[in-house]
Amino acid sequence: MAKRIDVSGLSAYYGSHLAIEDISMTVEPRSVTAFIGPSGCGKSTFLRTLNRMHEVTPGGRVEGKVLLDDENLYGANVDPVTVRRTVGMVFQRPNPFPTMSIFDNVAAGLKLNGSYKKSQLPEIVEKSLRGANLWNEVKDRLNKPGSGLSGGQQQRLCIARAIAVEPDVLLMDEPCSALDPISTLAIEDLIGELKERFTIVIVTHNMQQAARVSDRTAFFNLAAVGKPGKLVEIDDTERIFSNPSVQATEDYISGRFG
Repeated sequence: MAKRIDVSGLSAYYGSHLAIEDISMTVEPRSVTAFIGPSGCGKSTFLRTLNRMHEVTPGGRVEGKVLLDDENLYGANVDPVTVRRTVGMVFQRPNPFPTMSIFDNVAAGLKLNGSYKKSQLPEIVEKSLRGANLWNEVKDRLNKPGSGLSGGQQQRLCIARAIAVEPDVLLMDEPCSALDPISTLAIEDLIGELKERFTIVIVTHNMQQAARVSDRTAFFNLAAVGKPGKLVEIDDTERIFSNPSVQATEDYISGRFG
């Protein structure tokens, strides 16, 4: 079931380096929220704090709160592995497990969790591949390696793998940056369908993509090189692109940035 995210006073560090500072926002359930902003302003770092991937990086730590339907994901008794199961992640470059079949790629998370009977796997794998709009393309070669698919198909395979464990939230870190325009369109269409089931947060450098796929857009920026990234504003996507509240947002969107 899709869940709401409430972030308050969140700062993230790499060792002593403050990467992002004092970010607060709400992400509504069953919606798409896009993060935009220049390179190095902390969009991907912030995204990774939402499922505790940030702390996998040596020296990575976080201050502040991330609430998922009122549960603090950074609470003392919260298991990070459980968080990552609840808040799934799709990365910039498609990363299917190269030695695994298409079937086993989708089933990987389910087997890791050990919460499903083997007899249930074919049904769940099919449902997940259908959910990723990939079933019709791969149903006759489920035992072939996932690495044999095209780039766009591999990314949809990774999305199928992520949704197979029924997360509440799906994070996507520039999921189309390595794809051709046709594959990009397929992923964008898919995002529109998936938001009926999941809360989706996407980082993108493509402002047209943010305008096409998201309900709300957050603009991140940094005051200067070496300074921490900050959230400048977040609002309905239509308003951000037509009438933003902050001049820096308008400058970035209109290309007058820097």
